Amino acid sequence: MEAIHNLAGHGSKVGDLAVLGIVTVSDRASSGEYNDEGGPALLSFFEECLASPSTVHYRCIQDDKTTIEATLTELVDVIGCHVVVTTGGTGPASRDVTPEATLNVCDKILPGFGEQMRAISLQYVPTAILSRQLGGTRGKCLIFNLPGRPKSIRETIDEIWKAVPYCVDLLEGPYIDTVNEICHAFRPKSAQRV
Repeated sequence: MEAIHNLAGHGSKVGDLAVLGIVTVSDRASSGEYNDEGGPALLSFFEECLASPSTVHYRCIQDDKTTIEATLTELVDVIGCHVVVTTGGTGPASRDVTPEATLNVCDKILPGFGEQMRAISLQYVPTAILSRQLGGTRGKCLIFNLPGRPKSIRETIDEIWKAVPYCVDLLEGPYIDTVNEICHAFRPKSAQRV
């Protein structure tokens, strides 16, 4: 399942157009057995959070390492995404292979993403220690894994996204501006636009 969403942002005068990817990894959602809830939760966050305009490419795919790797590679290398966020497939079950696929396509791993996401989730559930989420870069794109449940996605991304725009700056991507009341992105003063 594929879709493209063009988001106008919230009138930023300093933000650039960002190309984002959302990848839901779920055998059941991709087969139509149930509706994907993770992808729409991420899209809703982007709609609320981004002051900059963006184009969001959405995919809902099966829990298959080769398929995940191919999808991430296409979103980065062909479509040119600046950020790709996955949801689902990060637990200890045999079909949970999103972190392995992400690791295989990344040039660099940013361990702080996984560490912080687990720390956030541990405030809500003790089973957060079972999550294997990670973040990394492929070329000039940031890729990171989120859990599959909408509530967990929102708890996590509200905090994680604070570091994402500056990471994109360091990767020589667009200047992503945010709605401060939703998610105040951190940048050193020298990296802020007025």
